Amino acid sequence: MTKKIAILNGDGIGPEVTAQSVKVLSAIGEQFNHQFIFTEALIGAVAIDKTGNPLPQETINICLDSDAILFGAIGHPKYDNDPTAKVRPEQGLLALRQALQLFANIRPVVAYKSLHTLSPLKTTIIDGVDFVIYRELTGGIYFGKKETNAEGTQASDQCLYTKAEIERIAHLAFKAAQQRRKKLTLVDKANVLETSRLWRKVVQEIATAYSGVAVDFLFVDNAAMQIILNPKQFDVILTENMFGDIISDEASVINGSLGMLPSSSIGTKTALFEPIHGSYPQAAGKDIANPVGSVLSAAMLLDYFGMTEEAALVRTAVAWTLDNKIVTKDIEPIDFYFTSTVGGFIVDYINKNIDDGMNGENISLRKSTII
Repeated sequence: MTKKIAILNGDGIGPEVTAQSVKVLSAIGEQFNHQFIFTEALIGAVAIDKTGNPLPQETINICLDSDAILFGAIGHPKYDNDPTAKVRPEQGLLALRQALQLFANIRPVVAYKSLHTLSPLKTTIIDGVDFVIYRELTGGIYFGKKETNAEGTQASDQCLYTKAEIERIAHLAFKAAQQRRKKLTLVDKANVLETSRLWRKVVQEIATAYSGVAVDFLFVDNAAMQIILNPKQFDVILTENMFGDIISDEASVINGSLGMLPSSSIGTKTALFEPIHGSYPQAAGKDIANPVGSVLSAAMLLDYFGMTEEAALVRTAVAWTLDNKIVTKDIEPIDFYFTSTVGGFIVDYINKNIDDGMNGENISLRKSTII
């Protein structure tokens, strides 16, 4: 099978973690006789520096001509620290979501037993956690009209949703719940916000078509607390754009690092796959960033292509590295492995270069060549 994949490295640690995913996908291609054609394109601060535009038209064209997109990260401190900047890297990602109509962001949260001791939460709380967040991605306050008065003393951000926008992601979430443990939780703020009341009304209507799925509702402040107190209660979480952005980052503490969580963004024309972390500029170029979120995003990309066996192998390879404590500095600050080394071990597992007779000395020396 031949598939074209657009590579948007982006900023900060984006190129480093994405490079590991490309290595993993290339190894999968060799093992399963697939051909993945990778085409790189600019987005974010690096695109502004080279073209003046955080999302050049050429990037959009490359994405539209691809079967899927693998994305790194976006953002740079020189824009974060300048509130007067008219052009920002993040505008490129928001524009890409709109251009490709990537309306549903899917973020799985799974607790790995080998990382329980590193989580700030108790093992009894996180053991067995396995839920997925469906976040609406092209509506809400992030895309609403934004205004600031002439004096700079007043500002507003409009939060706008339509019934159709809610329906299309709600159906995806309900279908996912049917294939999982048949429970869906809508997270909103319906006691205060009109948009949340619309969300609740639409979800209640749609629920009648999914009689086998139990539905409950949580206000976002309570949901944020419940994710910490009792995350095992969740199966599929459905929510709007900003709430989903916040609670999915919060959920990353379950595994001890933002670098562990993958995501996919599903649209009407294509799909984009990315780790949920930011550009982490402090770590850029140091080979210390966690590539697992990106690699697991690549596994979701394989699932999107219908390559379920291949995706399962990638996840097994990741689990093997974690079980053997082959983790980056964010997980283990002292006895850590480099970004490229973790990626190398995952590739070695896929290539069947790892077995019970692996060379432990090589692992201790941070080498990914198994003898």
